Amino acid sequence: MSYLKPAEFVTKMVDAGQDKALMSTRDTVIRAFMAGAILALAAAFAVTITVQTGNPLLGAVLFPVGFCMLYLLGFDLLTGVFTLVPLAWLDRRPGVNLRAMLRNWGLVFVGNFAGAFTVAVMMAIIVTMGFAVDPNEVGQKLGDIGESRTVGYADYGASGMLTLFIRGVLCNWMVSTGVVAAMMSTSVSGKVIAMWMPIMLFFYMGFEHSIVNMFLFPSGLLLGGDFSIGDYLLWNEIPTVVGNLVGGLAFVGLTLYATHRRTAAPKPVEEPVTV
Repeated sequence: MSYLKPAEFVTKMVDAGQDKALMSTRDTVIRAFMAGAILALAAAFAVTITVQTGNPLLGAVLFPVGFCMLYLLGFDLLTGVFTLVPLAWLDRRPGVNLRAMLRNWGLVFVGNFAGAFTVAVMMAIIVTMGFAVDPNEVGQKLGDIGESRTVGYADYGASGMLTLFIRGVLCNWMVSTGVVAAMMSTSVSGKVIAMWMPIMLFFYMGFEHSIVNMFLFPSGLLLGGDFSIGDYLLWNEIPTVVGNLVGGLAFVGLTLYATHRRTAAPKPVEEPVTV
């Protein structure tokens, strides 16, 4: 069967959260590093398509290729573990406690950032011919993105911060929906189709994804964007991480867990057949 019912894939969500919480430090960091790097490459791919074609929709349509690859390879994004690991804690799985959950989040954050930053440096080298020339058109676009989505929010003060936070919430609502959607199917094609739709939506709508931003903003700083590391942390990364946590956990993880695991109707007991 290619489709799993909600009660079945919610159990898989809890199982996955337990596995991730109990994973070794080495494996957690390696998987997070590769996830950050692959998603960063997908973001660079989408920006390149948008610049070269002038069509941001086409870039958004093709961006999910990176998410699908990293998921099928078993790598981990911070946005995903924000949603899955707390469910294993709530389900009181053996070995999963608050410390284990926070440890997982911290290691995945570090790994994702290292992977995304590595690709940011590589892309900066490519678009400047090893820093020998000014950034090409793609490089200039990366610098503009970093500036507009940091000081652009700061210009509006509290209203800008609220907008940034809500964009972070909506982003991981969709990204975590993609993570869960992949668990609905037992076939590769079903997983890819289910993941593709919500990921395309978040990217085209310009929602804020903490790991994508770990690539975009360091790239902007390396390529001459007019903003600082402090601007990046205060007016993007930190509020985005908080928004991603709220969006994935509140609108995906907890809602599915509450209605399909904690309150699922028990299966009826079959009457014995008498002859």
